[in-house]
Amino acid sequence: MLDTWTLLIIDDCAADRKIYRRYLLKDPHQSYQILEADCAEEGLALCQKVRCDVILLDFCLPDMSGLELFDHIQQEIFKTSVPVIMLTGRGDEEIAVQVMKRGALDYLVKQNLTQDVLQLAVRNAIKQSCLQAQLIKTQERQRLIATTALRIRQSLNLEQILNTAVAEVQQLLKCDRVMVYQYAPDTDGKIVASSVESYRTVALCDRVGAGNKRTRRQEDRELITREEFSQSPIPYIYELGLCNCVNLKEQFNTKANLVVPINLSNNGNPTPKLWGLLIAHYNSGERQWQTDDAEMLNEVSVQLAIAIQQAELLAQTQAALAKEKQLNVFKSQIITTVSHEYRTPLTSILAAASTLVKHSEQLDESKQERFLGIIEQKARYMSKLVDNMLLVNQLELEKPKFKPISVDLLQFFSDLVEQERETVGDRHELIFKVTGNHHGFWGDRGLLQQIFINFMSNAIKYSPDRGSIEFHLISKESEAIFYIKDRGIGIPMADQENLFQSFSRGSNVDTIPGTGLGLAIAKACVELHGGNITLSSEVGQGTKVTVSLPKLFPKD
Repeated sequence: MLDTWTLLIIDDCAADRKIYRRYLLKDPHQSYQILEADCAEEGLALCQKVRCDVILLDFCLPDMSGLELFDHIQQEIFKTSVPVIMLTGRGDEEIAVQVMKRGALDYLVKQNLTQDVLQLAVRNAIKQSCLQAQLIKTQERQRLIATTALRIRQSLNLEQILNTAVAEVQQLLKCDRVMVYQYAPDTDGKIVASSVESYRTVALCDRVGAGNKRTRRQEDRELITREEFSQSPIPYIYELGLCNCVNLKEQFNTKANLVVPINLSNNGNPTPKLWGLLIAHYNSGERQWQTDDAEMLNEVSVQLAIAIQQAELLAQTQAALAKEKQLNVFKSQIITTVSHEYRTPLTSILAAASTLVKHSEQLDESKQERFLGIIEQKARYMSKLVDNMLLVNQLELEKPKFKPISVDLLQFFSDLVEQERETVGDRHELIFKVTGNHHGFWGDRGLLQQIFINFMSNAIKYSPDRGSIEFHLISKESEAIFYIKDRGIGIPMADQENLFQSFSRGSNVDTIPGTGLGLAIAKACVELHGGNITLSSEVGQGTKVTVSLPKLFPKD
């Protein structure tokens, strides 16, 4: 079931309103609740009563100009921006500039208005509004996360807290050394804080053997997380059953050791997660630890557990914040790029389609084919742009799986070069050179094609007509190398460092169209193959891009 969008038409011409209503109600992709007003006063009244998703606003109204009414709507009625599409019977560039500068989303000339044009304009307005709302919501969430993370960061320095805690515990217990020991997932862990600076990192649990290590570590954790541990004064930790702790006692030359676990909450699980140990050493003689010693040390361990959990939460928040920021930047770049790159081809498509609709009978077959060719060319460009956006989103955020198969590189690239030759015709000379034996290569055909197409299309795009472009395929024992060399406009040195980042382009591309996604896509595809790229370029002399790929993708 389609969502229903509320649309307000403000136009003093009843016939025009009727046409717009009929056009929109025929849209198979959207459902609308359409409101109408024949003057500015009535339009303002409706805006105050109903939240509109899109407004179609006539520039010429009997009681107020469309620009004045637009300002009233944006500044006085709605707190947030509402997509407004301005309609006028005059194709005046000055009016268009005024409208767009004041924030209107689109501008349509009534004489050129068709059903398809109006439906597409309104659908685009709704999509743009939804994207903007989503972006604002995400930015607000990012701001909230950033504020929370900042407060935690201002009140939390885990290293300082641990060092302060061990120093204070040493004074309170009148002992010789206090340490915090942190377990590691696959090793015995390490000492992360000590009240005495000159200490050696020692293992609380020596490796008795691969077969015994897991069992002993498990026994240690089960033992020291028992509830009754802190309720009984214990003279030496090795008497608790912790494996090889006599070794610890001997290495530190201690007479008595008191240990309490540092337990973290375990996502609602009644069994806590053992993070590490808080250890007190006494060297001056035999010492019988008292219950209040163990209770005090246990209370400190609880406070340390809170600080550690806050630190872990901070780390998770920072990671989420970085990912959210990356996503927001990417979404903003997509919106900006789509808005910019779609406008020119869309204008050409609309103009060509409108000409065909209105003057098809006066146009001969060749002219009709030319206009249809424009529509097809621009539509393919827009489709390619969407495909690139989706692909770079997948490559950067989702990391697609690498699916290698055996590939005959000679046949594979021969077919691709031949396809390019058919496309460029006699505008460029494509030179294909081969060296070595190209059997035994494993790769992902789809990714390989992306690498070739993006590098080759750039070489063609930025080379003058009749310029030659070379593709060299070189096979070595363990790797396949190919490079594409052109004699085009080249890339300034200052731009080369960031050239493989999404949306980055050379500063000398002038009016040559492009989104800055091709090289980023190619680089990601090369990295998925475990390969690397080198680029050399000189302005006015051309560019050479070299790709090296391992023949056999290394297994994990």
